[in-house]
Amino acid sequence: MNRTVLFLALAGGLALTALVLGMPHRAGLPPRVVVTDPVTPLPTPGPRVSSGSLQVTSRLSHPYVPVGTSETYVTVDLTGAEVPGAKRSPVNLAVVIDRSGSMSGYKLQQAKQAARHLVSLLRDEDRLAIVHYGSDVKSLPSLPATAGNRERMLQFIDGIWDDGGTNISAGLSVGRTQLASAMGGAATVNRLILMSDGQPTEGVSDEDGLKNVVREIRASGITVSSIGVGTDFNEDLMQAFAEYGAGAYGFLEDASKLSTLFQRDLQQATTAVARNVELSFELPPGTTLDEVLGYRAHQAGNTVRVALPDFSAGQVERVVARLHVTGTSAGQSVQVAGLKVAYTDLLVHKNVEDQSMLAAVATNVQEEVVQRQDKEATVYAARARSAQNLQKAAAAMAQGKKAEAKGYLSQNQVLFEEAGSVAGAAAVAADQADQARAMQEYDAADSEEDLKAAVKNSKVKALKSFGRMGSTY
Repeated sequence: MNRTVLFLALAGGLALTALVLGMPHRAGLPPRVVVTDPVTPLPTPGPRVSSGSLQVTSRLSHPYVPVGTSETYVTVDLTGAEVPGAKRSPVNLAVVIDRSGSMSGYKLQQAKQAARHLVSLLRDEDRLAIVHYGSDVKSLPSLPATAGNRERMLQFIDGIWDDGGTNISAGLSVGRTQLASAMGGAATVNRLILMSDGQPTEGVSDEDGLKNVVREIRASGITVSSIGVGTDFNEDLMQAFAEYGAGAYGFLEDASKLSTLFQRDLQQATTAVARNVELSFELPPGTTLDEVLGYRAHQAGNTVRVALPDFSAGQVERVVARLHVTGTSAGQSVQVAGLKVAYTDLLVHKNVEDQSMLAAVATNVQEEVVQRQDKEATVYAARARSAQNLQKAAAAMAQGKKAEAKGYLSQNQVLFEEAGSVAGAAAVAADQADQARAMQEYDAADSEEDLKAAVKNSKVKALKSFGRMGSTY
């Protein structure tokens, strides 16, 4: 898409107002809070809505849309509530470690060190199961993390050795069994952390079959996070594990940083505030959905549903959707989309729904559409569009097409230049620097290892640019 087409697409954007629909309040909580920014010149953001442990902020790329049909963007930010001074929740945890032959030496040594560090972070009320797999699976059953049991855990970790193939499905299944045996106690969060450095070679090895294994684990009330180490694992599959498991995904070239990721995932698990989170768009007549950028969306009739990860305190995730909306006559309000966020609130153990309606004003004056463009929403849309190009660049790099991959990065620089013309150069300076760094990495990628690392780094950056900020390590 050239500059003119993209600018007109962004300038054909969304909406002035967001009308919050009534909803029941939960017992023991203050009424729903709708926070509007101080009166300032347009553009203005949508409201911040919170009747539970998630704050929902909707932004629309324009307060005015042209009469007729135009392409528009909706941005929804969701933020987990901070709970100052609160004691962290007990966690029922299983760490599942790949100890196949490819993990021999440094990587397995670092994985064991990370597992030891994880044990040191646990409290008596936490539970931990340790699973390691190659062709077969060995496990230490889920135990309360008392002082005596922590010593047993450390001894078990010391006994892990490298051997065999990569039977991920068996490791996942045993991890699930160990977690299930300890569910129903004091821990309100059940989490499995999978670590692998390679491709599945034994057991269930097809991608659809493995995704179904993770779906079933999630359906049983367990969150799955996945950490890929090195450059030989299937990053698309590991990302899918985290997505279907409602957990987090991380990529590490250097196994020495495993302890940091294990600790971060434990922190998310023990400060969880919401699970079973779903965002839905209700499309009124005149509005059609093009896509939800970077997420799997399911549409039935006029309702589009997007599953989101579990949320910890302070965690932020963003969803950007591209719509076509029709302005009927100048000066008239145009309903753009109804929004609903439904989730299980872990702070008060109740189900919550927050709803709002996004609306725009139609105009015949094109200058009004452009001048009243929302700066932040414009940048968010550019980032989501750039993420699509990053995915294409990664695919090109995987095929050894370095020049084609660099071409997609050049397109991203154009996207951010145009967004900067609306929001100011400072608003996109970091984004442009990221593209420049990626270009340098592509230029320097001469070996197969370097190419694989560039692919994985691009895909991680794409996830974050789409809005998966808190669930991508």
